[in-house]
Amino acid sequence: MIPRLFHGGALAANSTVALTQEQAHYLRSVLRREAGSEIRLFNAADGEFSARLAEVGKKGAAASLEALLRAPEAESDILLLVSPVKRAAMEMILQKGTELGAAAFLPVMTDRTNADRLRIDRLQAIALEAAEQCGRLSVPDVRAPSKLAETLLHWDRSRQLYYCDEAGDDPSKEWGGANGRAAPLIDVAREVGAGAAAILIGPEGGFTPEERRWLRTLPFVRAVTLGPRILRADTAAIVALALWQAAAGDFRRNGQ
Repeated sequence: MIPRLFHGGALAANSTVALTQEQAHYLRSVLRREAGSEIRLFNAADGEFSARLAEVGKKGAAASLEALLRAPEAESDILLLVSPVKRAAMEMILQKGTELGAAAFLPVMTDRTNADRLRIDRLQAIALEAAEQCGRLSVPDVRAPSKLAETLLHWDRSRQLYYCDEAGDDPSKEWGGANGRAAPLIDVAREVGAGAAAILIGPEGGFTPEERRWLRTLPFVRAVTLGPRILRADTAAIVALALWQAAAGDFRRNGQ
C-alpha cells in the first residue's frame, strides 16, 4: 500500500516539500522506505498528489511531487459537540467521527461530564491518522474543551444545532416533533438537506433536566432522537454522524 500523508504546507506538481520529523521516522524506521519510494501527500486546500521520496534519513525527509490525483472538493460541514467520556471511548469517537466526515470536534463540559483529562494533542493525532487512513482530504480540528453554556453563548446562530435527547419527550409541547416529541435525526436531516450543521451528544447518564429545559429555550437548537434505544455516548456519536451523512451528507458521493 502506498503511504498517504497529510502535509500542512502548499502542494503543487513539480515541487519539493520537506516532511516532518515524525513522518521521516515513520517512513524510514517503520515502513522501511528509501529514496525513490512512492508516497502520496494531501491537504484540503490543494488536493492529493503522487510523490516520490527525494531523500529520507535520520535528519529528515523530502518528497518530490508529481501529478495531481484529486482536486480539492467540498466536504460536509457537520460539527460534532460531545461531552467527554472515558479515554478509550473518546478516542473511538475521534477515530470513527473522522472516518465519517466530521469537520471538527468540540468537547463540551456538562453537569454530568465525568471523564479522564483530555489530551488534545493525542486526540488531534488520532484524527490525523484516521484522515490519512480513510482517504479524506481534510483533517478535522479538535478544539479545546469548554463549558457547554460558554460554547453556545458564542454560537453562530446560522448553524443549526441538533441536540440528541435520549428521552425525546417534551411536556411543554412547544418544540420538537409531533405531540411534543423530538423528531428522528434521519427525518430531520432529509428535511433540511446539506448545509452547515452541528450535532450535540451528551455524557454517559444524559443531560440533567435543567440542561434539557435550557436547551429547549435556544432558538438555534432542535431536539432529535437516534431511535428507540438509549445508546452509549460513543455509539450515539457514530450513529448520529452516519445518519446525517446518509440523509444530508456525502454518503451518496461516489468513492475515489
